[in-house]
Amino acid sequence: MSTPTDRQYASSHEWIKEDGDVSVVGITDFAQDQLGDVVYVELPEVGRVVTAGETVAVVESVKTASDIYAPASGEITEVNDALTASPEKINEGALDGGWLFKMRVDTFSPDLMDAAGYEAANG
Repeated sequence: MSTPTDRQYASSHEWIKEDGDVSVVGITDFAQDQLGDVVYVELPEVGRVVTAGETVAVVESVKTASDIYAPASGEITEVNDALTASPEKINEGALDGGWLFKMRVDTFSPDLMDAAGYEAANG
C-alpha cells in the first residue's frame, strides 16, 4: 500500500495535503483496503466550519460504516461530488481521485504524522 510523503496522516486514517490556500482531505490507502468495497459516502456541507477531530463525513462499505474526522480546524470549501454517484472511486484511488473534501485550514491537528510515522503505527 502507498503512503505518499507529500501529506500528513491522522491515526484515524485520514490524510491531508496542502494545495495552495486550501488542503485536500481523504482516507488512506490502508483505510480503503480495510473497509472493502465502498458503496456510499456522506460528505460535509460546503461552508461548514469544523474543528480538528470532529466527525465530518461517513464512508460506508459492504462491511461497515466508518466516521471520517477532520484532520484540521477550518472551513469546508469543496466536496468531491463525483463520490455521490461513484463511491467506488475511493477504492480505485483513495490517494488522488477518491479525495473527500477540501478545506481552508486555520489550525492543523497537533497529532498528525508524517508518512513514516503513519506506516510505523500501521505496520
